Amino acid sequence: MEKIKIQFTLFSAFYSPLISTMSGGFLKAEGLDPEWSVAPPGVSALVALKDGSAHVVQSALSQGFTSLNKGETPGAVHFAQVNEMDGFFITGRKADPAFTWKKLEGAEVVMFEGGQPLAMFKYACHKAGIDFAKIKPICPGGAAVIDKAFRDGRGQYAQQQGPFPQQLQADGIGHIVAQVGPLIGPCGFSSLAATRNWLKTDMAKAFIRAYRKTRAYMNATPAADIARAEKPYFPDIDEKVLADCIASYQKLGCWTPHVEITQAAYEKTLDIYEYNSLLKERWRYEQVCSAPPTAD
Repeated sequence: MEKIKIQFTLFSAFYSPLISTMSGGFLKAEGLDPEWSVAPPGVSALVALKDGSAHVVQSALSQGFTSLNKGETPGAVHFAQVNEMDGFFITGRKADPAFTWKKLEGAEVVMFEGGQPLAMFKYACHKAGIDFAKIKPICPGGAAVIDKAFRDGRGQYAQQQGPFPQQLQADGIGHIVAQVGPLIGPCGFSSLAATRNWLKTDMAKAFIRAYRKTRAYMNATPAADIARAEKPYFPDIDEKVLADCIASYQKLGCWTPHVEITQAAYEKTLDIYEYNSLLKERWRYEQVCSAPPTAD
């Protein structure tokens, strides 16, 4: 077995296509022994590629935009998608079948302070026809801190990735009232990145074979079965809650079968960042992305 080192920027069930390469045995079937880690808070997983502590990382196209905006050539290239839709949920204090995004105006929302989660959320508000400036943000920190703040009674709504909102719902603390993804539509939300040199290796070819099989598995396998295999990676989450979360993402359609980052998804991400005034120019696809390695 050859050791493959994988790093996540954030670790949640939203990134199940990468988690399931491990939990579903797909990497081991290709002769790869996975070792995984999560980037420290505030540190890009791309640092692990630079210092050699990871071969492949879960990242986002926006990391490439950040480098290019500074006049730098990105040190990594994004070669496969993880999620082709925003995976955040809006959780309220009460069940609200009649929820509309207009209800967020004037409300306190526990949410992310910056980065892609904020950029996507602002764009979703724009698409919903509401004024983001009328929302009262509460930004205590990362995902776990946001969850704790909402559990402690702060805010009327929370912006979270699964399985946090599903666990809130199971605990009777909150109720999912909306998803961000359908408002935005398909986009290059999260991706896999590596160095161009690594993508030429036999390890990269073995990885992409495993990853293609995993993406098919994500769409063909009952959520309960995926959750059962992934449960050891989520010791603090109830298995049923994990299954509910995975089923929600299957229904959302963020785990499309193809692994490639499409030109259309890339352009939509540019639209979102341009709306947020976070681009110096519309960077070319080839400056940020590449095709996956050939698997033969």
